[in-house]
Amino acid sequence: MELNEFIAVFADQFDDTDASEITASTIFHDLEEWSSLVGMGVIALAKTEYGKTITGKEIKDCVTVKDLFELIASK
Repeated sequence: MELNEFIAVFADQFDDTDASEITASTIFHDLEEWSSLVGMGVIALAKTEYGKTITGKEIKDCVTVKDLFELIASK
C-alpha cells in the first residue's frame, strides 16, 4: 500500500469534494463533507481494499489523511 494510492482511494469516498483538495496533510475531519457515514465508508474501505479492520475510535484519533494511512498500514 502506497500513500498516494491510498489518498486517491480515500478521496473517492467523497462525492462533492474535489480529489485535488485531499493530500497527505489534509485534516480530514475539517472537510465539509466529512460525516459519520463517510467514516463508516472508510472502515469498509480498509476491510475491502486492504483486508484491515479499524474502528471509529481509531479514525477519530487520526488527524490527517497520512495518520489514517499509517493506521491502516500498521494493522
